[in-house]
Amino acid sequence: MLLERSLLFHCSVCLAELATGVANYNPAGPDWRQVRDYYTALFDTIPDSRILSPDDQAWIDAGVIAGSLSRIQNFHKDQRKECLYDALIYLTAAKAGLSVLTAKRLEELVEPRGRKNCCLSPRPRSGV
Repeated sequence: MLLERSLLFHCSVCLAELATGVANYNPAGPDWRQVRDYYTALFDTIPDSRILSPDDQAWIDAGVIAGSLSRIQNFHKDQRKECLYDALIYLTAAKAGLSVLTAKRLEELVEPRGRKNCCLSPRPRSGV
């Protein structure tokens, strides 16, 4: 109920990650249209004024954070990219003075003192 009454913002990085998952989904699958239509409808409900995008400085800072964590923690290539995206999301939210609502825990590595809310969001049965 609280989430339904909240003013929500969305990061363009998150939307790109979702779009990548949908585009990677097998269009020959039996539920392809259902998955595509679900996410198309979801994206259509987000007003442009509620989409936040990382600025140039966030990209640079996220690169330094992701590179440093990758080196220190010996991340694999795919983990470096995930870390970059997570840092971009966190820094974009922090600049706007917003908390990050996520099911992940990596944001704690980005800024231990940062504000963060954790939530397990429902996923459609397709697993996208």
